[in-house]
Amino acid sequence: MKENDFHLTIPAKVGEQLHLNAETPVRLVVKNNQLVVQFTDLPLRIFQLSVWIWPVVTAFIASIGFYLANRLTAQISLTGSQSLASWFILVGVLVGMLLFAGFFIRNRRRVNHTYKASVYWRTFPVITLAVTVILLLGLLGWFWLLGSAFAGASFDRFTASLIFFIFGLFVNIVMVYAALAIDAGVLSTLLTLVIVCGVVISMATNGQHHWWQHNLSFLGTAAATNAWQFNLTLIFSALLMFALIDYLFVALQAQFPGSKRLLVLRLILSATALDFGAVGAIPNNAAGHVWHDRVSWLLVWFIISLIAGVRWLLPRVTRDFLWLSYGVAATLVVIAMGFKVWGYLSLAAFEMLDFLLAFGWLLLLLDRIQDLIATGTESVITRVAK
Repeated sequence: MKENDFHLTIPAKVGEQLHLNAETPVRLVVKNNQLVVQFTDLPLRIFQLSVWIWPVVTAFIASIGFYLANRLTAQISLTGSQSLASWFILVGVLVGMLLFAGFFIRNRRRVNHTYKASVYWRTFPVITLAVTVILLLGLLGWFWLLGSAFAGASFDRFTASLIFFIFGLFVNIVMVYAALAIDAGVLSTLLTLVIVCGVVISMATNGQHHWWQHNLSFLGTAAATNAWQFNLTLIFSALLMFALIDYLFVALQAQFPGSKRLLVLRLILSATALDFGAVGAIPNNAAGHVWHDRVSWLLVWFIISLIAGVRWLLPRVTRDFLWLSYGVAATLVVIAMGFKVWGYLSLAAFEMLDFLLAFGWLLLLLDRIQDLIATGTESVITRVAK
């Protein structure tokens, strides 16, 4: 005997929030004894033929181009000028950026299901540039490691082209996967990677200058080596933070329409991002020392106001997060006293500890906002019709 299908009634409030209509595709997934209802176009998958064919074809074309461009070279060095590394960093970053941008645009309907098209397009260049910068830094580090492990290594033209193809295929797949997986959580990870990679590289570059005997801001001054890396990291991180704040609060606005508390929270977070970029835009050189100090201390006050006001500004704030916030605030006070009153900490140590604590707490706040969005609209369904 044929069994009758069950019918699930979706509350009107949920339908309005998700912009459902009679033409909306529906997908039901049973996973771990849970029913997941997806009202959107099926997302692209990395192993679909229409997806993975692009990384393969572009890597193959790039390797053929590399082979032809070096037709007069018998042996190709692994690193150095006109080497496998220099060619791949140039071509790999360009192809990876184009693949990411193309699949990010192709996948925009899934993103726009939650966020407005205007939000998507104004954050698109920032996100694309962020992923490209991370790819560039990753390739620089990877070939530096290979150059250290295989010092003086060189290959014939065919072998070098084969290695070029394999590296290109891997990078292209990673960039396509990143484009298909992008969301608020990925943006938060990008923000962390950009700041950590940029600051660590600046520290390593200026190790011979003993930057820790000065202060953290020394990395962005004219006396530092490649100071533009440190300053650009701060500026670019500020842009990425703006993009993340935009993503998060547009989604929050749908759940808490007209909330003045969220408006204040968004304004303070946006001002924090703007001031963070200003710290990089105004290096701590002699000409800009006064303004650099002012924007740096203003950043501290923004963080303090966020910690002090999170109890009233963030909806559904948990007791655990409140205690964590107050613990961070107390630790910042102790560190400040250790530097200014007791003279126990150096300026570099004081700035490093302050930066780590403040930035870490800020990431936790953004993560808490993501959890708030993930909670969604709760509706009780009293029956399932058969």
